[in-house]
Amino acid sequence: MGSNRKVALITGITGQDGSYLAEFLLGKGYEVHGIVRRSSSFNTGRIKHLYKDSKTHEEPYYVNVIPLDCLSSTDHFYYSTCFGLLHMLEPRVSVQFYSKLVSEYTADVDALGTLRLLDAIKTCGLEKTVKFYEAATSEMFGKVQEIPQKETTPFYPRSPYGVAKVYAYWITVNYRESYGMFACNGILFNHESPRRGDNFVTRKVSRSVAKISLGLAESFELGNLDASRDWGFAKEYVEAMWMMLQQDEPDDYVIATGETHTVREFVELAFSQIGIEIEWFGKGAEEVGKCKKTGITRVKINPKYYRPTEVDELLGDASKAKVKLGWEPKTTFAELVQLMVNSDIQVMKSDPTA
Repeated sequence: MGSNRKVALITGITGQDGSYLAEFLLGKGYEVHGIVRRSSSFNTGRIKHLYKDSKTHEEPYYVNVIPLDCLSSTDHFYYSTCFGLLHMLEPRVSVQFYSKLVSEYTADVDALGTLRLLDAIKTCGLEKTVKFYEAATSEMFGKVQEIPQKETTPFYPRSPYGVAKVYAYWITVNYRESYGMFACNGILFNHESPRRGDNFVTRKVSRSVAKISLGLAESFELGNLDASRDWGFAKEYVEAMWMMLQQDEPDDYVIATGETHTVREFVELAFSQIGIEIEWFGKGAEEVGKCKKTGITRVKINPKYYRPTEVDELLGDASKAKVKLGWEPKTTFAELVQLMVNSDIQVMKSDPTA
């Protein structure tokens, strides 16, 4: 491998974080490869502006998309295994992002998938050259033991996803300490953007408000309005991931804004972007949000969206990242909401079925 070659392997590259990270690393001169599940369709909408046919080599910036399942460390096709892929690429950076699906699948991919990647690095003899970033999450704190949460706060996950991520966190630490690997955990608090998946509450709100502004919908349903989260801008958070891998020694970092806002606040601010002031009436499952001017009900509560074990408040302390990495969030909560709503309005104008 040439000493100047910089290679990045991103799992979940078609997601919000993966797409922003791909852009960021391409701008830093990396050769970027991205993993997508073989069983899924190639949903490359978030990275289509970066995608290049490897046969034509026409565009200056591109990503190489590779179908691969991280559910098994072995496979009938050598190229398709974690071991084979790492042996071929010899990446200096391995970054992983996974989504919340059914509980068993979540455990297999988020927990054991991390182990498979770490073990592949070790098996290939790359533990001294590869830098590994594991996308940890504030969901590991769950039933929080202290406010705000920092790197030393005990974990108390409240979902299969959170439990799986605790395993991924500690197996990353274990491989770092056992084999001298440069392996980091980024404990990222909620980070949003116009690329956020539709199944997340922030994107559901911004898309629904956009539809209402264009007369495509009258109202929408939510769950717990009083859940409180530390929301930042995803594009800024991927830079923190890269910064962790530029340090002399591997370590784990909380990435957060240090501010908390409720879902209710997000809704109110989103509606304010289209000139609607929301007033709330009722309590619990009977609560509704109405337009103050017209009295039209815009937000309803549906208990099916309640979590079986709620995470009430997540608030991160990113002091360590500020001191050691020099990282700080720049986009305010209000700016983030405005960005998401305005983006979805433009999307809906061009394609009302989106």
